[in-house]
Amino acid sequence: MINLEKGQRVEIGLQKVGVGLGWDPNEGSGYDFDLDASAFMLGENKKLPLEEYFVFYNNKLSPDGAVEAGEDDLTGGNSDGGDDETIKVDLAKVSPLIQEIVFTVTIHHAEERRQNFGQVRNSYIRIYNEVTGEEIAKYELDEDFSIETAVEFGRLYRRNGDWKFEAMGIGYKGGLQYFVDKYL
Repeated sequence: MINLEKGQRVEIGLQKVGVGLGWDPNEGSGYDFDLDASAFMLGENKKLPLEEYFVFYNNKLSPDGAVEAGEDDLTGGNSDGGDDETIKVDLAKVSPLIQEIVFTVTIHHAEERRQNFGQVRNSYIRIYNEVTGEEIAKYELDEDFSIETAVEFGRLYRRNGDWKFEAMGIGYKGGLQYFVDKYL
């Protein structure tokens, strides 16, 4: 298992991978933290070829059947130290139109609830073998995102016929709508 740093890349070498996302909300903000994991399946132009290639809680399966979102955890309380949300990826099914899959996490109703990633701790993304459960790589978000409500955690991308994973850890303001505008 590799602990990744921001910008670090690792070869995947598997067909069926799981992407696990976890976090612990800080107590005392008055509201639950509803963090949402999403996957944006992008073509060579870094855009969605079709809107349906945006996989999230309202569209749980990509048109090619390659990416499937798990259950939506509305509080961050699904796990004690484990994954709060998961996304399954079957790399053999990914449409030839798709060159990369960007995994994002956003805070639902962040503005109304006055929440940001500075109020969340122990957040991470991990890639694991979906068949055996063995962890391949993990990236822990250690930056202090005091104003950001949306983070690109990492991406799977195609390079010379192989799939690789890159840890990103780039924060933005604007929540999920920011990514929809960026990738549509």
